[in-house]
Amino acid sequence: MNTIPSIFNERQINMTVLGGTESMPGVKMNVSVVLINSLGSHFRLQMLEDLMKCGFASIISFEPDPDSYNIEEFVSAFPYVRFIVPLDKVTDGDLINIGIGESLADHVLVIRDSLKITPSILTSNLAENIIASSGACCIVPRLVSSDRQGLPVRFIPFAEHGKFRVETEAAVSDGIPTLYPFNYIGLYNRRKFMQLGGFDYTINSSYWQNLDMSFRSWLWGEKICVSTAFQIEYAHEIPIEDRTPDMSQLRFYLKNLVPRFKFDHGYVPFSSFPAYLVNSCCGFFESRRQFAEAKRWVFKNRYRFKTDALELIKNWNTAK
Repeated sequence: MNTIPSIFNERQINMTVLGGTESMPGVKMNVSVVLINSLGSHFRLQMLEDLMKCGFASIISFEPDPDSYNIEEFVSAFPYVRFIVPLDKVTDGDLINIGIGESLADHVLVIRDSLKITPSILTSNLAENIIASSGACCIVPRLVSSDRQGLPVRFIPFAEHGKFRVETEAAVSDGIPTLYPFNYIGLYNRRKFMQLGGFDYTINSSYWQNLDMSFRSWLWGEKICVSTAFQIEYAHEIPIEDRTPDMSQLRFYLKNLVPRFKFDHGYVPFSSFPAYLVNSCCGFFESRRQFAEAKRWVFKNRYRFKTDALELIKNWNTAK
């Protein structure tokens, strides 16, 4: 695997940027929107029209196909929107890192084209209220399916017999903590997100990449919470989280579960290496290299840690 990134947006990605040449009209809120597209473009014009009516400070739309003949049509119809076409293989976290870095507002709403996008997906009054009341690095909306069935949005960390797992909780209340935003969907505080380093592009699995960034947020003293006043509906099939243990899971483990917190800093106890070696399936020398790299990363960021995984899990029910 590549070296753990040490700064925000460290990876330089080749991309084509179109549009965004005119100032956004009718801005109503200090919120930008990042739209991640993966489906066909036949509903894109309507989506962009509806997003324009919301009053966002800026709109960034990621297009999946560099050869799409529709992009020029989109740029002509929406010169205010910034269309970005990655030319390299990218993760969802890469796209969000780029989008938040390019955004012009203090908060950034990350959404997908699989959602039902309407002119009221986020109003200026709602944005102002939930931002003022939460102080979170990410505010997670309630999510419902196309038939209006509630989806799990509250995720809780557990440890049992030395094994870490994440469980879902159906009951939610306003402001209740959640470990991570489902499918990356949420309203992000741009400054806090960038200070946290963003998503780790070396983690290829969407699930483990999302969990890595979110768990780090909690370990470094930030929080992620649910807003019951903020609700978004899926228009298409709901993605299934792939939690398969792989190399991505190992990197998450080293960066988030291995570090311990003592006095005012985080550190990696060398005594944790044998357990990692047994479970890594990478062989001694590669496991030692990965462990040493994670240890250097933790040391570099040692004063960012405010707790460790054991304490976070133990005190989860009192998290605010």
